[in-house]
Amino acid sequence: MSRNDAQFPPLAWSPRLLRGVAAAAVVINGFFPALWILLTSLKTEAELVAKPITWWPHQATLQNYVQAFTDQPLLRYLGNSVAVALLATVCSLVVSAGAAYAIARLNLKHRQLILTCIVASSMFPLVTLLVPIFETMRTLGLLNTYTALVLPYTVLNLPVCTLVLVSFFQAIPKDLENAAMIDGCTRLGALWRVVVPLAAPGVFTAGILAFVNAWDEFLLALSLNASASMRTLPVGITLYQGEFSFPWPIISAALIVAIVPIAVLIALFQERVVGGLTQGGLKG
Repeated sequence: MSRNDAQFPPLAWSPRLLRGVAAAAVVINGFFPALWILLTSLKTEAELVAKPITWWPHQATLQNYVQAFTDQPLLRYLGNSVAVALLATVCSLVVSAGAAYAIARLNLKHRQLILTCIVASSMFPLVTLLVPIFETMRTLGLLNTYTALVLPYTVLNLPVCTLVLVSFFQAIPKDLENAAMIDGCTRLGALWRVVVPLAAPGVFTAGILAFVNAWDEFLLALSLNASASMRTLPVGITLYQGEFSFPWPIISAALIVAIVPIAVLIALFQERVVGGLTQGGLKG
């Protein structure tokens, strides 16, 4: 080994360094916007527009959060979002579990074609579905109700939930279901009493994905529920802006209120979500 070679470490660390840099870039890209919104929510309007820009608030204040709840019925919007997201999640899991079980267990012809169609159905831009969904809900008299959002959200969540559950159901031995049916269970009973509990990681992962999708959705919530009492959180936040002004500190405070439930949910159950996605990918 020459003297020059001894002065430099071996190149074996390069892949590790590249992975570290890539991970740091992903973390910064994901967390910096949320951190900036949090810091903005603690600033006064005067400090926000002051130059040069200050990164940290000199005099942090919670007045923006107080105004976020008083200027608009933010608590009502929050309750609407929770109700819609929970109902949509439950409906999505019930329907997708039945669909996934049929694909995984029944001797269906063209099974691969069915899975392809499920994937393809999720590729339509939501804006192209807006008019038919609106007309359907208007005809049924469901506008300005929770149902007007729960039904479309359930349909939109079905592809991803079904694909996640299919891979988990396929990994469960059929003998367990057969034993349950010998003991008196129907096929539907075997699904809910045996298969679904054993596929709990997949069910949990599908539920989290469905909840987040319903929580964040804006276009349908804006179009189908125009009533002030039925607005969800994403739509309600847009109402803080005035005709000639944007109270960014107050808007940022409302955004933090919207982010916190999802952040807490992911922080508490991130291992199950990541584990469920990984196991599903390997089993599929």
